[in-house]
Amino acid sequence: MAKLVLIRHGQSEWNALNLFNGWVDTKLSDKGIAQARTAGELLAKEGIQFDQAYTSVLTRAITTLHYALEEAGQLWIPEMKSWRLNERHYGALQGLNKADAAEKWGDEQVLQWRRSYDVLPPLLEEQTETVEVLGKEYPAFDRRYADVSEGELPFGENLKVTLERVLPFWESNISKDLAAGKNVVIAAHGNSLRALVKHIEGISDDDILGVEIANGEPLVYDLADDLSVVSKKVLKPEA
Repeated sequence: MAKLVLIRHGQSEWNALNLFNGWVDTKLSDKGIAQARTAGELLAKEGIQFDQAYTSVLTRAITTLHYALEEAGQLWIPEMKSWRLNERHYGALQGLNKADAAEKWGDEQVLQWRRSYDVLPPLLEEQTETVEVLGKEYPAFDRRYADVSEGELPFGENLKVTLERVLPFWESNISKDLAAGKNVVIAAHGNSLRALVKHIEGISDDDILGVEIANGEPLVYDLADDLSVVSKKVLKPEA
């Protein structure tokens, strides 16, 4: 039986400002650093020994993984980064304040953009490198995506598209480690992890709307040989 642990990154600087973050490479806030360290303390207390770590190519997820593994005494384990574990791309919403967006388009529309399975946000309108608003640049101009074919880089994503982007990496790497009996930890983002949870648990398109993953609270799965879920629990800090 293998263990899979999912950790949503700690609060980012843009989370604290209530901005749409997406693929913009923001850092952890002081609160986010504390959350990441607490996640590692919870993992140490749980006594899980990891064999492999995965994370995205965004700083807030990478540093969350490192803080957590350091606290758990396992910073040395093998680690792989992939753009496929990035947060969903919020398109033209990136960099906007969520409250301002709700005032402009309405609460219901913004909720649909944020939480629904198959409703796309407003997309980036053009491939441009020089922009006035942080977050509107097309990913092809970022060196970390140099090896990704331009046709795979998004102008904006919903959860359905995010899942389609995440699944090839799940199949090629993560699921193979788990099937081999390895314990795996993934530090990523609210929506890339929601996509994985939907796949792992077989959650319906409608029910995924109500699934939330808290910052810095490890989600621990015990998986059978066929990767079906045997048990699941969330590690929470003591109140």
